[in-house]
Amino acid sequence: MRLLLVEDDDRVAAALSAVLTRHGFDVVHARSGEEALRRLLPDDTAPPFGVVLLDLGLPDADGFEVCGRIRRLTTVPVIMVTARADVRSRVHGLNLGADDYVVKPYDTAELLARIHAVSRRSAAGTAAPAPESGGSGHGSAPELLLGPLTIEIATRRVTVNGEAVSLTRKEFDLLALLAQRPGVVFRREQIISEVWRTSWEGTGRTLEVHIASLRSKLRLPSLIETVRGVGYRLVAPAG
Repeated sequence: MRLLLVEDDDRVAAALSAVLTRHGFDVVHARSGEEALRRLLPDDTAPPFGVVLLDLGLPDADGFEVCGRIRRLTTVPVIMVTARADVRSRVHGLNLGADDYVVKPYDTAELLARIHAVSRRSAAGTAAPAPESGGSGHGSAPELLLGPLTIEIATRRVTVNGEAVSLTRKEFDLLALLAQRPGVVFRREQIISEVWRTSWEGTGRTLEVHIASLRSKLRLPSLIETVRGVGYRLVAPAG
């Protein structure tokens, strides 16, 4: 898989590139946001990138701005890799279209697991997760109506009171999973397995950030309820 590493520190980039190369990645290094955007332009002479690792502290532009421009250019999965650990930054990054957010310093195994997770989801295409055989999944329902919230499965379109809400791939998959059975508690492990297609425990923090991002975007404060120590459930709003 070709991987675009956007990192202005050459020492950090060299060390990380060496690790990624040993694990089978074809790493291309970009030192600035503008260089990264140029690298992502369609090129018939090279295969497309499978993942972008994006540092936020770039010399020519803030990484958040670069992420927004990347998302307008391509649907390639983006993992933000940064020292900014506050939840607000995490939510902002996901709102801009990042698929994941990793805080420095990180364990290499963690980063590799996240890269493989987002690439698996990307390879699975844009269809919502298929329900298990015999289950009551959302694959058979073309549209879910929950008060002011409408979820169109086929087009992956979400509206609240008729106003479109822009969600990332994982945010949509997470919302659609919870919405297929309003009132039913989904265990954290089950959500991680179905949305992230992994059982890796470190994904739990990413789940929390995606839940926070959904709450912020949908502006329905009581829609997703945290069941302490268990998981989450969707409470169908009135109206």
